[in-house]
Amino acid sequence: MACVGYARISAIGQSLEVQRDRLQREGIDKLFEEKRSGVDANRPALKQCLDYLREGDMLMVSRIDRLARSAEDLLRIVRELEAKQATLKVPDQFIDTRDAAGKAFL
Repeated sequence: MACVGYARISAIGQSLEVQRDRLQREGIDKLFEEKRSGVDANRPALKQCLDYLREGDMLMVSRIDRLARSAEDLLRIVRELEAKQATLKVPDQFIDTRDAAGKAFL
């Protein structure tokens, strides 16, 4: 069971440090990072991250807006996680789909 982090920034001048530090404090085992706009549907690191996840793994992002560009995009990602029997945790927004309350909040 692995805890896999994903961090994304939109602009070249931004830094991944804040997200990287937050996710590392939460104890991730592996981190995927990219510098791409959220409106860009082609996010190779996100695809690699989702492909990497296995049953029982957890995907962790610091905030939902770092993961998905719309509610529809988020739903697609959550369904992919469910199909793999993986979970999602967003510590800065108190979301953890390992339990019913976390799923409901999401």
